[in-house]
Amino acid sequence: MSSTTPEASVSADATPRQRRRLPFWAQVFIGLAVGVVLGLVARTYDQAWLAETLKTVGGIFVQLLKVIVVPLVLTAIIVSIANLRQVTNAARLAGQTLLWFAITAAASVVVGITLGLVTNPGANATLDTAGAEAPSRTGSWLDFLTSIVPGNFLGLEVSTTAEDGGALSSSPSFNILQLVVLGLAIGAAALAVGAKAEPFIELTRSALEIFSKLVWWVIKLSPVGTAALIGSAVANYGWDLVAPLAIFTADVYIGCLIVLLVIYPIVLRLNGLNPVRFFAGAWPAIQFAFVSRSSIGTLPLTQRVVTHNLGVSRDYASFAVPIGATTKMDGCAAIYPALAAITVAQLFGVDLGVTDYLLIAFVSIVGSAATAGLTGAVVMLTLTLSTLGLPLEGVGLLLAIDPIIDMIRTATNVAGQALVPTVVGKRNGLLDTAVYDGNTFGGADARLELDEDETANASTGAGAGVGSGERDGDRVAVPA
Repeated sequence: MSSTTPEASVSADATPRQRRRLPFWAQVFIGLAVGVVLGLVARTYDQAWLAETLKTVGGIFVQLLKVIVVPLVLTAIIVSIANLRQVTNAARLAGQTLLWFAITAAASVVVGITLGLVTNPGANATLDTAGAEAPSRTGSWLDFLTSIVPGNFLGLEVSTTAEDGGALSSSPSFNILQLVVLGLAIGAAALAVGAKAEPFIELTRSALEIFSKLVWWVIKLSPVGTAALIGSAVANYGWDLVAPLAIFTADVYIGCLIVLLVIYPIVLRLNGLNPVRFFAGAWPAIQFAFVSRSSIGTLPLTQRVVTHNLGVSRDYASFAVPIGATTKMDGCAAIYPALAAITVAQLFGVDLGVTDYLLIAFVSIVGSAATAGLTGAVVMLTLTLSTLGLPLEGVGLLLAIDPIIDMIRTATNVAGQALVPTVVGKRNGLLDTAVYDGNTFGGADARLELDEDETANASTGAGAGVGSGERDGDRVAVPA
């Protein structure tokens, strides 16, 4: 590594255009403010065309992320498994990674249960449960186990529904959990084949670079996507929808903030790491997750901040981050289902006992893969409710505010996905402390804008979406 300090290196390398460029976090917050204003205008003055425009633009932004999910997940998982051969004590690292996933998930679910018991969000909700309907998409342990087994090589599913008039409509979808299993199996097989699999692994790495680049292009649209998504939420939902479940909504945000600002800093401190440095480095990924509501859509950005900003070894990070993006869900699979289960139980007058709370914790820790990194957590919630024997009609009552609370849930997910590789890396000597300690909020090193020339010239490296041609110590925000 160069002896030049990260700050000096970044400042010297930044072009005048990059120095004049508005920081990405500022662009996102401007987009958020514009979205709130547009949403209020659409709702207050009954501008249906504006509300529909915001909904359409926001939907396009989310769809652009979703279209990259399938190839991104498959190639990222294959490459992450293949990279384990370059890591010493790979089995031990994998075990520690999964252990810390479970530890932080357990702490998160305790926060959710505690908040639910203290605030009684269901008992104080002003909702009529008489007209509640069960969701069309549900989850159970048998469904979860069945979904692990791929139905075909692409994890493709086709659902057929009957429309008005008797016409049948079919729509294809991809089961992300099956893609994860396929990626794990293919990666393991490539390791077993050895040298003969090298051309395939290199091809997969190249494909991953291409798909990651596509996601980076979508990331650049985040300010526009933010304005549209937030504006659509304000225009369509407003306070009238949040008010009946105000305590539940506040609990989800408070619970996630407790995990982010209390639990995670404690974990970092216990491992000799400065929490402020961590959040300064991980902030670009956290803020994008808040807007996109997709852990997998944030995967390339999470990968970059873990390696470039937090200083985690690329070989290890390229395994831990993709696995975390599909299974590490402290927001969606720990805090939220715990609070939601308590809320639904109180809404329907069901008393929960100690055994029920233990079941909530078990489902949250073991069943988090059911969320599969996509937007929303309906399957995880129905899995929790069905395990406890609670009415699934409660899901329908909570779905209306899901877009509002999903933002903080996903931000918490991604923060945890960056936290665990950082902690495990520190404990195993795979963390560059000089890079980690160089993170500052608002500093030039934390705002390095990656332009097209830098990312295009980066050669295909071991990490997912990380070029080996880039220097150690470089920081990344988000390309503007």
